Amino acid sequence: MKETVYIETSVVSYYTSNPSRDLVIAARQEITRQKWPEILKSFELHISALVIQEAEQGDAEASEKRLAAISKMPVLPISDEAESLASLLIGNGPIPEQYPEDALHIAVATINGMDYLLTWNFTHINNAQMKAKIISVVEAEGYQCPTICSPEELLGE
Repeated sequence: MKETVYIETSVVSYYTSNPSRDLVIAARQEITRQKWPEILKSFELHISALVIQEAEQGDAEASEKRLAAISKMPVLPISDEAESLASLLIGNGPIPEQYPEDALHIAVATINGMDYLLTWNFTHINNAQMKAKIISVVEAEGYQCPTICSPEELLGE
C-alpha cells in the first residue's frame, strides 16, 4: 500500500504556473515539475474541497491548468472534526487568525490520517518553529500529525 499525501494548493500552483522571475520561486517551480511524475507514481495523492476552491481562483487559464492537474485526485472531506482542529490551530497560536485556510489544510490532512502534507508554504506551515507548534497542538488533541514537507524534502535530490 502506498503512503498517502495531502497536496496543499501551493504545490499545484508551482507545478502549473509560468516560470517566475523570482529566483527562489522559479527554483521551487522547477523542483515541483521535476518531482511531480515521481510523486504521482510513488504515493496516493489527496486534495480537499479547499484545494479545489483555491485552485479555481485567479486567472481563468491558470485556474484551468491547476484544476486539470488535480482532477483525478480523491477529495477528502472537510468534517466538523477538521473544522474544530483548525480552530484550535488558530486559537492556540501556531496559525495566525487571518490565515484560516492554512489551519484547515493541516486539519484535513490530520483528521484523514495522511502520512504527509506537501506544501511550499514556509510562512505558516512548513518551517521549524511552526511545525513544532503545529505538532504540539495536533498531538495534544490525540492525533498524529502528518509529516509536513516540500516536494524536495519528500523525495530528496
